[in-house]
Amino acid sequence: MIALADPTRRAIFELVVEQPRSVSELARALPVSQPAVSQHLKVLRCARLVGMERRGASNVYHLDPYGLAQMRAWLDGMWAGAFDSFKAEVEKDGKGGT
Repeated sequence: MIALADPTRRAIFELVVEQPRSVSELARALPVSQPAVSQHLKVLRCARLVGMERRGASNVYHLDPYGLAQMRAWLDGMWAGAFDSFKAEVEKDGKGGT
């Protein structure tokens, strides 16, 4: 997933996995500015990896279970296809050598 390709976005995502956090909490935990955190969160929201809810004057970010489920299904399908291809190659090589 391209949204998690950036190391700062991965760090933000991992912090949100631990617990819902506001932009200011995330900015304090990372060596980047609050506007930069907001831009990274925008990418994560567009990818449906995090969601946001308003709590008073703050935006609090949390995991988006629906988007995470879609990513997991995609990864599971990719791995299943890779394992099927590997199995076919192993079986082909096994038959060709006898």
